[in-house]
Amino acid sequence: MKAFSIDRYQGEIKATDAREPVLGARDVLVRVRAAGTNQLDVKLAGGEFKALLKYELPLVLGHDLAGTVEAVGAAVTRFAVGDDVFARPADFRIGTFAERIAVDEADIARKPATLSMVEAAALPLVALTAWQALVEKAGVKPGQKVLIHGGAGGFGSIAVQLAKHLGAHVATTASGSNAEWLRELGADEVIDYRSQRFDELLSGYDVVVDSLGGENLERSLRILKPGGIAIGLAGPPDPDFARQLGLNPAVRLAVGGLSAKIRRQARRLGVRYSFLWMRADGEQLAAIAALVDAGALHPVVGRVFPFAETPAALAALGRGGFRGKVVVDLAG
Repeated sequence: MKAFSIDRYQGEIKATDAREPVLGARDVLVRVRAAGTNQLDVKLAGGEFKALLKYELPLVLGHDLAGTVEAVGAAVTRFAVGDDVFARPADFRIGTFAERIAVDEADIARKPATLSMVEAAALPLVALTAWQALVEKAGVKPGQKVLIHGGAGGFGSIAVQLAKHLGAHVATTASGSNAEWLRELGADEVIDYRSQRFDELLSGYDVVVDSLGGENLERSLRILKPGGIAIGLAGPPDPDFARQLGLNPAVRLAVGGLSAKIRRQARRLGVRYSFLWMRADGEQLAAIAALVDAGALHPVVGRVFPFAETPAALAALGRGGFRGKVVVDLAG
């Protein structure tokens, strides 16, 4: 089958004739109709995670899909041939830049009825990240104050909507040209990162979700009220993440050291820092699909590329300059 893969880190992303998926007893075989692109694909191809995620090469990239079930394993009970579904496959089972993929039924959900395949493919990774940050880790409640960095991006545009649905007062950072659009999505305050400093304008926040790291994360700690939490998507990783990956004690110690400075800063300020590495979860995707069909969430698709131009789609993602997600259309 046709797919796009890398055979070495920092190498070319190229078309290949990949092996057909092997269907396990609890797997669902999906014909991919559309695949979302993510910074995770770019970083993975660049070798940023090779010390932690031991993938075998060549590796078919892609972490988001929407498609149609073509076959089911013997133990599958929740899906049937012909179902329209969407998913973020689990780590070590990625590969949505391909015509077909086998996904564990626990990691998949029925596609929101109100969305096209392209729209649905824009959702899984970013929506699960937003859910796990705001619902699981932060437990956002009505009336709390939440800052989402990078509101115009694929993750930010969904996180702003979800935080507003949860009843929060929502602030976000973005370019000034996106301010009115972000207010329509649900942002109460939009900080123009080009001309304003969010840490001089905001204070008393319960939650910050940071996708940039570095100085931006350190400044984010200062706007939290005592007991608040900063959730880092770009790192640095913390000991909980090392345990989640099942790393050995020596590696866990080394990984924990990467976040020691920011965790000390957080403790001095009376706040918390937590790194989030999102995981696949079909039940959460089903809850997200229900919110989409109820009108509470809607994906933002910035650009669409045909399957043959998957490398160009990833290059466009790296350049940025658009709202929402870049999606690869396999049906067009």
